[in-house]
Amino acid sequence: MNYQIRIKGHLDLNWQDWFAGLQIVHESSGTTLLSGHLPDQAALFGVLLKISSLGLTLLSLETKEATERQERGEYP
Repeated sequence: MNYQIRIKGHLDLNWQDWFAGLQIVHESSGTTLLSGHLPDQAALFGVLLKISSLGLTLLSLETKEATERQERGEYP
């Protein structure tokens, strides 16, 4: 499944491999967007554990499917 994880602050781009290959994008609002495919929930929990162990602030977690539905104006 594809995920978009937003955290407070900007992460160094060199951390990309450490976050299961998720793409790191710095946003102008001072946040970092981690996005990409994770094979299963265990991989997602691994990324969330790393975020927590680094003391980072998790702002949002969305699946790509949910984001696409919102953009089309569809709500579950």
